[in-house]
Amino acid sequence: MDIINNEVMSLEKEEKKRNKFESNKKYFTICIYAFGLLVAGAIAIKLIFSWEDTTKGIGNFVSALSPFLIGFFIAYLLNPAIKAVDYYIFNRIFHIKSRNIREILAMLVTYLLVIGLIIVSFVFLIPQIGESITDLINRLPEWINETSLFLESLTQKNPNADLAWMGDLINENLPKILDTETIKQTVMSLVPQVIVTTMSVVKWVSNIIIAIIVSCYMIRDRHTLGTAMNRLLHAVVSPKRADSIIKTAGTCNAIFSGFISGKTLDSFIIGVLCFIFMSILQLPYALLISLIVGITNMIPYFGPFIGAVPGALIILLISPIKVIVYLILILVLQQFDGLYLGPKILGDSTGLRPIWIIFAITIGGAMMGFIGMFLGVPCVAVISYLMGEWIDKRLDKKEIDHDSLKIQPGKRSESGWRQSKKYKKKRWSQNGIFIKAEEKKENFEQDIEKNDGDSEK
Repeated sequence: MDIINNEVMSLEKEEKKRNKFESNKKYFTICIYAFGLLVAGAIAIKLIFSWEDTTKGIGNFVSALSPFLIGFFIAYLLNPAIKAVDYYIFNRIFHIKSRNIREILAMLVTYLLVIGLIIVSFVFLIPQIGESITDLINRLPEWINETSLFLESLTQKNPNADLAWMGDLINENLPKILDTETIKQTVMSLVPQVIVTTMSVVKWVSNIIIAIIVSCYMIRDRHTLGTAMNRLLHAVVSPKRADSIIKTAGTCNAIFSGFISGKTLDSFIIGVLCFIFMSILQLPYALLISLIVGITNMIPYFGPFIGAVPGALIILLISPIKVIVYLILILVLQQFDGLYLGPKILGDSTGLRPIWIIFAITIGGAMMGFIGMFLGVPCVAVISYLMGEWIDKRLDKKEIDHDSLKIQPGKRSESGWRQSKKYKKKRWSQNGIFIKAEEKKENFEQDIEKNDGDSEK
């Protein structure tokens, strides 16, 4: 009986073990991933089917973050200048040993210089630019009248040419443009837009003030932020991968910031030179045209030609002869910038071929206008660097020699596997003797021939 009772108890225990729930970490992890995938898919479907609400929500989110984004951009632009002021002025000239004091003084000097330049621009440059634009508007009726008289004289000299329609078009539209009632109606319709624009300007000013404060904190705490990112990377990925990411990010930052700061300095110098030479040559609207030339010069290759067109049209209305002098001046400045100034300041900061620069300008301009044309080049340069690093790692993993893949003119290219390091590399045998891959291949071919001869026999 005891034996039977023991067997019954053992069977009951086994049955309880079968009915008992046992946790399994593997299946639990799979369930968590599956649940996360379903939630992500549901959110993606919801966002796609309500795309208007999605874009509106993204726009509101970006608008709320705009002070922080602008602050990051200001800090990113001013950080190299603050480092330069810290090192060259307060470290090498004044020999201030305390690093914190040097950084605070460098930030103060840099921000005061930038704000001072902005105030000088508003006080001196913008009024002169406004006067130039006002003068252009006041001279517009005179130029239209001169154009009409020129067309009439051209029609009289060439009676066979049908140019009367151009004069009729100008005569019909000129009274409408200069009509007092039309101007009043236009001004009245602009009043609501002016109010809305004023509110937008007030909002932008407040955002810029907040952005300046945020940029100060970002620059002051940049070492703390860098340490936090370093800790996060080493906590998420392996130390080797984290070091690789930090190194790659540093190189991308050098490419991007080097192009932006270098191109900004280059364009500023070209704008100043353009103003000086236009003043010496007594060309009209020197300040306005030089400002246009300096801004458009930030676009590689096409910038000088884009900036030359508005200036040429403005000067053409005043003196056709001075247009030739202006175009020659722009050509000389463009050659000086392309052959001497640009290489001295920028060097080979992007490492892009001309075809990729044109591609970046075209795509960036189509997507974001002028800003896209300027930022497209460093963005494509960063993408090109990342792709090159990824390709190099893949080739190294496959042990393929990089130089063997270069295509030289007049030579037939060989396939990658024939140029593989595995094919060329010397292999260490068990006897401690180096055996070349070519010798191994010859031995393999001899074994095949020997087997073929034995099979024939």
